[in-house]
Amino acid sequence: MGMTMIEKIIAAHTEYDELKPGQIVNADVDMVLGNDITTPVAIEEFKKIGVDTVFDKERVVIVPDHFSPSKDIKAAEQIKLIREFSHKHDLKYFFEIGQMGIEHVLLPEKGLALPGEIIIGADSHTCTYGALGALGTGVGSTDMAAAMATGKAWFKVPPTIKFVYTGELQPWVSGKDLILYTIGKIGVDGALYKAMEFTGEAISNLSLAGRMTMANMAIEAGGKAGLIAADEKTEAYLKDRAVRDYTIYHSDEDAEYEEVIEIDVSEIEPQIAFPSLPENTKGLSEVGEVKIDQAVIGSCTNGRLEDLREAAKVFEFNKVHPNVRCLVFPGTQEIYKQAMKEGIVEIFINAGVAVSTPTCGPCLGGHMGILADGEKAISTTNRNFVGRMGSTGSEVYLSSPAVAAATAVKGYIAGPEEVM
Repeated sequence: MGMTMIEKIIAAHTEYDELKPGQIVNADVDMVLGNDITTPVAIEEFKKIGVDTVFDKERVVIVPDHFSPSKDIKAAEQIKLIREFSHKHDLKYFFEIGQMGIEHVLLPEKGLALPGEIIIGADSHTCTYGALGALGTGVGSTDMAAAMATGKAWFKVPPTIKFVYTGELQPWVSGKDLILYTIGKIGVDGALYKAMEFTGEAISNLSLAGRMTMANMAIEAGGKAGLIAADEKTEAYLKDRAVRDYTIYHSDEDAEYEEVIEIDVSEIEPQIAFPSLPENTKGLSEVGEVKIDQAVIGSCTNGRLEDLREAAKVFEFNKVHPNVRCLVFPGTQEIYKQAMKEGIVEIFINAGVAVSTPTCGPCLGGHMGILADGEKAISTTNRNFVGRMGSTGSEVYLSSPAVAAATAVKGYIAGPEEVM
């Protein structure tokens, strides 16, 4: 019996030639990632281990992005702590204001997330890197500390659900709509501690940005990882980025899957996840008139250049509704700069959009867009739990960038075709 992609990747990082779901192994890791929320705890645990320094100064990456730029004194102290740790251990990849970005947008851009690698991060959306054919997965701060010291982490080999997406996407339907539809189909625990392998002609036709959006939200279905086999699009993206050589893995034809789910994407319309779970999805035609106070476009899910371009198509000949606040968060400084070159930032500003430096900010109710009691937001982020973006009396609806932009124009949840 053959192996799935994730089984091959884990096996390649252990002494085993073959692995099966349920096995517990220690594996070498290629990259350890932390941010300004999780790294301070990891640093305290790292000190207890008693080693002199990290296992590899080029394999530990720290990105202060959640409360950066520092929203208050506590955030400033946390970032100071990880800055001092990074300097003390001479870490090559510490990205702060001016060089930083939202971590899961920044690492692929810098060529630090590569096919066939194991990348663990003390952030649940580390699964984003599965879009490049890597095993990216979130861990706790204690596991991060152990990996910084040893270069190893333990894994229980997960079973794999194979998703086969066929057909052609309708206009304005994106990777965000595919993953919201999928989560709505299987539920927020439908892939609990399982690998989600995304395949099919619709995935092959999807851009790298769209693939990253899908892999990013695998965790919202409970997934341990979301993986897409690297192809010519992946290699073209990495051609001038990759900082290391890499190995591409594909699932064997006779690999054993726990389940195979087929989805015809031609039947999918733009999706909206209603409060307060990502599984609470509805097609746009089912939504009705839901008035919105704030629209957020950005995050590690949809803060890439392609996402900003989609929103700009909507805003080019429209303005933000006077009763709506619209915020845009480019994923990295490079994306911000390119958006300026293409005139996208000017389109946003002319439309009445507030454009921010890269930050997670409002996604987790951190800063720069917190909701008050009773307010409703549409957001291109990944979670809409109770209180996620502010008051527990607020509501968050998830959508693609194009739908979020159209909603900002209309003042209620709407599709781009309503304003174009």
